[in-house]
Amino acid sequence: MKKPVVDMAACTLCGGCFEVCPEVFSENEFGHIEVADLEEYPEDAVNEAIMYCPEDCITWEE
Repeated sequence: MKKPVVDMAACTLCGGCFEVCPEVFSENEFGHIEVADLEEYPEDAVNEAIMYCPEDCITWEE
């Protein structure tokens, strides 16, 4: 199963990923991006978040 992953070292916490795809991405209480633990991820929505990420820090992991 493919799962989206955020490279927190490169992430600037712009919030674009959870604006585009809130069902997958959110900001936790520590101010870091979290990826929801889902059985299946909405590929089109995640790909849109990847496309709009200014730091290119979101990728798919097998």
